[in-house]
Amino acid sequence: MIQKVTIAAVGDILMWREQIASAKLPGANQYSFADMFAPVAPILQSADLTIGNLETTFSGNTQPFQIGSARTGYPRFNCPDELASDLKRAGFDVLTTVNNHCLDGGANGLFRTLDVLDQCKMEHTGTYRNQQEAATYLIKEVNGIRIGILAYTYGTNKQQIPPSSPWIVNLLIQERILQDIARIRPLVDLLIVSLHFGIEFRYNPTKRQRQLAQSILEQGADVILGAHPHVLQPVVTPMITGRDGVKRQTVVAYSLGNFTSERMLNFDTSQCGAILRLNVEKDEQDQTTITQISVVPTYSQRFSSAGRIRFRVIPMRSSLRYPDKFLTLSQLKKLRLLFSHSRRVVGRRFV
Repeated sequence: MIQKVTIAAVGDILMWREQIASAKLPGANQYSFADMFAPVAPILQSADLTIGNLETTFSGNTQPFQIGSARTGYPRFNCPDELASDLKRAGFDVLTTVNNHCLDGGANGLFRTLDVLDQCKMEHTGTYRNQQEAATYLIKEVNGIRIGILAYTYGTNKQQIPPSSPWIVNLLIQERILQDIARIRPLVDLLIVSLHFGIEFRYNPTKRQRQLAQSILEQGADVILGAHPHVLQPVVTPMITGRDGVKRQTVVAYSLGNFTSERMLNFDTSQCGAILRLNVEKDEQDQTTITQISVVPTYSQRFSSAGRIRFRVIPMRSSLRYPDKFLTLSQLKKLRLLFSHSRRVVGRRFV
């Protein structure tokens, strides 16, 4: 019997000060982000497994919800706890928590972030509270297919990892990644590696990124999910010959852009993201194959409703076909340009 699974993945989930303010409920010290994700929730919920990169923390109300801005220096992120449960309801199953902002609330903020995710039954990987967690790989069995998920970051914005507990953050060290792949590969049918790497606002990966991706695929990874550049980069599908001489289809999304964000550094493209969708099958001989790859370009829109600034993530193609009252003529014109840009960068055959 052939077993099948559908996987969806997005890039950076960012929450700037104005986005958080827009989610505050009138007259209450509570927040709701549900409307922000409503336009794309059906796409996320339709997958058997949905993955995102949480580029904020749940450090608690003793720290401001954002220090710095989209236009200055290294901001430090913190978000109301309600975001976690709203991401769960929107369709996310797993969040990678390791990125250059994971220590924005210090080690205690990192630990509290994982506690909050646990409370809403959201699985996570890349940052850890103890050595036992750090030594335990995240493996999800979905529809009879075992899926392993690893995650690493290039750094932590000069926020110091405690010398006594270096295991709390998975740093992007090639030798370590290859060792992890060698250990987890025999335990899974499909292996996904999330990498927080690359150069911000650059539309193509560097030579170093391409070389790293190649070595990770050759070691046994099937899918690489890239984040950090805050803009979209290409999706490519290398054919890799394994050590057994069998060729297999792999997928590298060098950057899935910003799933949610305000406009950053005057780059309209920083509000662009993508939902990567993969169909995977395992046959009677336990051979697992990626059978279909597609991309849904998205846009993190800032708009006005009932006199308030609001944000929402919209699928570009369907929004252009069936625009609603919150998309003005000027916004539609911009959206057409951004959709064309997204198709060109990601690869037209996937969009």
